[in-house]
Amino acid sequence: MAMLFWERGLRNAVTKKAMQGVQLYCTSVVSGRERVNGVDLFYQQTGKGEHAVLLLPGALGSAQTDFGPQLKSLSKDRFTVIGWDPRGYGNSRPPERDFPLDFFERDAKDAVDLMQALRFPRFSLLGWSDGGITALIAAARNPSLVNKMVVWGSNAYVSPQDVKIYNAIRDVSQWSERMRRPMEEVYGSELFIKTWEGWVDGIGQFAQRPEGSICMELLPQISCPSLIIHGEKDPMVPSFHPQYLLKHIKGSRLHLMPEGKHNLHLRFAAKFNKLVEDFLNQ
Repeated sequence: MAMLFWERGLRNAVTKKAMQGVQLYCTSVVSGRERVNGVDLFYQQTGKGEHAVLLLPGALGSAQTDFGPQLKSLSKDRFTVIGWDPRGYGNSRPPERDFPLDFFERDAKDAVDLMQALRFPRFSLLGWSDGGITALIAAARNPSLVNKMVVWGSNAYVSPQDVKIYNAIRDVSQWSERMRRPMEEVYGSELFIKTWEGWVDGIGQFAQRPEGSICMELLPQISCPSLIIHGEKDPMVPSFHPQYLLKHIKGSRLHLMPEGKHNLHLRFAAKFNKLVEDFLNQ
């Protein structure tokens, strides 16, 4: 599973470079905290466009670690871009992160309530990996609030194949130091181990539900225009997952990136950003 460790490390290596660009060229990025559902949620915001877009990060991720190229380069004139750190992740601590069976539902409510607190009555969702699952739930639960949705590296259920993938990357002591360091810089060594193992157990518990469902039953309720993107070399998300989303989200579209892996929005940022902007502007 060395490819999976490399993938996570590349996410952080590319993001560090991208965030340097944010700091140098995008001084309009502002940060803040908003009290939502009993937690002080950290967010970053940039742009002045009428179309609000919320960026939803992956497991243990944050706006800064997961979306540097999007904060830097998505059109500032067309969009107001908000990246958030879900409760227990990044700068939205305390509290420490936990993973009850409804943690995706909780994140979806937090995300929507944050946007409402920031006075965005309608908005679009860009969700990566776990953030994509959160976006699916948020869009299904709040059809009157969500304009459009883009998800990639996401799944609506957990299969036996997925459980094997998760368990293979559980032990962070088997990761190279280069792969561990970025997360240790955010969480510290002990909390990173605890939180990562908690995530593996948390995502794995869905395998015990009927059909391994995370949010399968909600997909038919999604009514907004939806774009599903999949990297055909993604080692974390088998190709049957985007096909399932395509089949069960009415009117959705699937775009395949032949060389894309799990972090395709970082590795191919310019292509990804154009694809997203074109979709959101339609």
